[in-house]
Amino acid sequence: MAKTVRWWWVRHAPLAQPHQIAGQADVELALWPGSSAQLTAARLPTSAVWLASPLGRTRETAARLAALVPAAPPQPATDPRLMEQHFGAWQGHSYAELEDAGDPHLAPFWADPAGVAPPGGESFAEVCRRVAEAVEEWSGRQTGDRDIICVSHAGPVRAAIAQALALPPATALSLDVAPLSLTRLDRIATADGPVWAVRWINRIP
Repeated sequence: MAKTVRWWWVRHAPLAQPHQIAGQADVELALWPGSSAQLTAARLPTSAVWLASPLGRTRETAARLAALVPAAPPQPATDPRLMEQHFGAWQGHSYAELEDAGDPHLAPFWADPAGVAPPGGESFAEVCRRVAEAVEEWSGRQTGDRDIICVSHAGPVRAAIAQALALPPATALSLDVAPLSLTRLDRIATADGPVWAVRWINRIP
């Protein structure tokens, strides 16, 4: 029988400074939205592998959600390939600030936001490659049908959807991924390679 690994992707809770480009900087969460978190946690399976980006906002979100799910581990395993896109010199700024400052890197970035990397950072296409690698590796580690709850960021969730639907990175950037939203992607192993079933995208609390 085909092995199915069900990926439950959760974006971290809202940020204290939502208009800043967070990227791979460790930034603070806003006041914890208890009722929304409870609704998200209620949809999660009780027996699962828990993963997270190693950034503080995802680990905190994962720990708080796990406390609401029976049999969940107190801390998730972490994988740096699940981190948000690195925005280099732009991290900690807003796009409005960069425009006001006349940043010369903005125009080529907006001309190809999936393929062009911010100064000192990485492109979204690179994010798609590393996330796909992590998904394949973690899926391959599982024996039999399994659930993986992955608390990550908007960029990696878009990348995972792109992998499942064979979307170009530029198309995946159009997807909305709200804080604490849930995206469910099932990877089904077959003799001809994996196939995907997309259950939910951006299911908000």
